Amino acid sequence: MDGTACPFGGDDQFGALGQVVGDILVKAPTFGTGVTELPNLGLGAVAVEVFVVFPVEHVRAFGARDIQKATARVGFERGNQQREPLAIAEADGGEGFVLVGVLLPFLTTNDRRAVNLCAQIMAIPESEVHPLLVEVMAEFGERHVKIDQFLIRRFERIRPSLPAGATVSEERKLLLGAYFSHEYSLEAAALFNPSIVPHPDQSDLPPGSLRFILSLRATGEGHISSITFRTGFLDSVGNITINTPTRYCIEPTQVPNASYDKHLFDRKLHELDLASDFSRQALQGLGDTFTLDELRNSILATVKHLRARDEERQSAARKILMLAQSNYEVQFPTDSRLSERVLFPTTPSQSNGIEDARFVLFTAEDGTRTYCATYTAYDGKLILPQFIETSDFLHFKFTTLNGPAVKNKGMALFPRKINGRYAMLGRQDSENLYMMFSDHLHFWHSAQLLLEPKFPWEFVQLGNCGSPIETDAGWLVLSHGVGPMRKYCIGAFLLDRDDPSKVIGRLREPLIKPNENEREGYVPNVVYSCGSLLRGRHLIIPYAMSDYATTFATLSLDDVLAAME
Repeated sequence: MDGTACPFGGDDQFGALGQVVGDILVKAPTFGTGVTELPNLGLGAVAVEVFVVFPVEHVRAFGARDIQKATARVGFERGNQQREPLAIAEADGGEGFVLVGVLLPFLTTNDRRAVNLCAQIMAIPESEVHPLLVEVMAEFGERHVKIDQFLIRRFERIRPSLPAGATVSEERKLLLGAYFSHEYSLEAAALFNPSIVPHPDQSDLPPGSLRFILSLRATGEGHISSITFRTGFLDSVGNITINTPTRYCIEPTQVPNASYDKHLFDRKLHELDLASDFSRQALQGLGDTFTLDELRNSILATVKHLRARDEERQSAARKILMLAQSNYEVQFPTDSRLSERVLFPTTPSQSNGIEDARFVLFTAEDGTRTYCATYTAYDGKLILPQFIETSDFLHFKFTTLNGPAVKNKGMALFPRKINGRYAMLGRQDSENLYMMFSDHLHFWHSAQLLLEPKFPWEFVQLGNCGSPIETDAGWLVLSHGVGPMRKYCIGAFLLDRDDPSKVIGRLREPLIKPNENEREGYVPNVVYSCGSLLRGRHLIIPYAMSDYATTFATLSLDDVLAAME
């Protein structure tokens, strides 16, 4: 995001200085990003930090204090906010510039529609607001949980688009929120690529039963993918029951003061080649842990201290903040049902989808158990493996994975450390399966070839179908192979329990291949899974049918192992 579209110009009160300030604000570099509502219409207001560089001739002509006042007036009044600039640095004779730090709402060309729309809604007489809101609530109120709270949150996002000092009644706030909202059918196109893990709550079940959580890739309008959930249970004889989901969907709220570990953050900067004198100084003033706001303020202070004018440092500041914003935490209401919770794309790297989450219950060396998932972040052009952690499916932590081995799709974490190191499967070259080990869960530097296509049904490419499953015979890995006519089948192979870089068994024929009832769909001739479950001596395999729906297969573990060669 750059500042070239800021709609600032001159100001009558400050005359020529107002025009100078307006012209400079248009070209101001910006640090930070925000959230744009109603993306299909391109509406919304985004608050960003801007550091503005004024040439020394302007400082001499108008004075630093007047520049500060004019910046506050021109920038904030035209941006519909009233607050003081964050900082000002006096120019000295040799530097030739003065820095003024301000907070401005960023309105793109399309966002002018938001301003115009708000003006139209604000012009509605108060007596007409109530019947309009009643009509909206009558039509949509029963379709959503806590819709009043949702609409107020939407109103707060677009508040900067209102005229400065506008007084807004509670009913008009709700109406404004409704105009900047729309319904989205998350699962309209497909509900597929499942993974399955034991539910953290196993209470109140019949003897011999297991409650489970099923994660699913939901795809809706615009082919945007998100993660949705279902719950169910296996009874003592292996019957599978899926609980009926509610009709509601809930997005989580972002945890406002999530903390970052400075050492870990600095390591991520080095992995991304973002470490520099600028980043070191920005981190120097922070504690061992810090919040996003503290990082943002430190970056602004560093810009001021270094009097950073060059594009390289401006770019560094933006990228540092983008890295921080890609590592975030979200929280669902405790009274929400699991089938109502939706993990929808939030960051720029996810803008076109959160795809193919491979959940696994990971057990640490101290016995702590955490649900982890790798997933593919897709921005419409690039794919990037990323990571999710949760202990309760209410609070989720999203983390970037770093290192040269983090590439392509289909990374799958082993459910425990092996010989003191984390272990992961990957498909770095889009064709073969690779084995990775690491001392840190977020950093993966090298991969060694594990398995190549061998049989005709997998000649095109190999991939995993979820995290390896520990058995007494070794690590069982379900795989997918692609053959002629892009036909996907599910197979399996076995890895040594102590050294999973060794393949000790492999199926010659697929376990599952698409039958006549499974061939037709959004992507035909495909069966695919992102994770299975071992229950006693039986494999429970949820799998997608041609990228449109999901079903289950139950297989004997002993039969699968016996067929290995």
